[in-house]
Amino acid sequence: MSVEVGSKLQGKVTGITNFGAFVELPEGSTGLVHISEVADKYVKDINDHLKVGDQVEVKVINVEKDGKIGLSIKKANEHAEKKRMKRKNESFEAKMNRFLKESEDRLASLRKHTESRRGGRGAKRG
Repeated sequence: MSVEVGSKLQGKVTGITNFGAFVELPEGSTGLVHISEVADKYVKDINDHLKVGDQVEVKVINVEKDGKIGLSIKKANEHAEKKRMKRKNESFEAKMNRFLKESEDRLASLRKHTESRRGGRGAKRG
């Protein structure tokens, strides 16, 4: 079975970088799941979602002439595709509300991370 665009395959995570994860496919070829293709929501740290050795279902989204294989975990999940279609049809107000909530969540996460690196509020300065 050759790797074809649109096919869904089971694979094993063999490596993780700050921009994505490498997944070994059944025939021994390896593809890349870009960090933007890991989950439906914003992924700041891929290690929160995947570990080396994890078995994942992926969908082949492109195969380049040089043999590089682009994979997606979120597109392999049918439920996620239905959710995206629902979002496509939602009102502007609903999209704006979702955007604001996700933005606030990201900002809160960044603030928490920044404070923990500085020692947080009330840290002794000396």
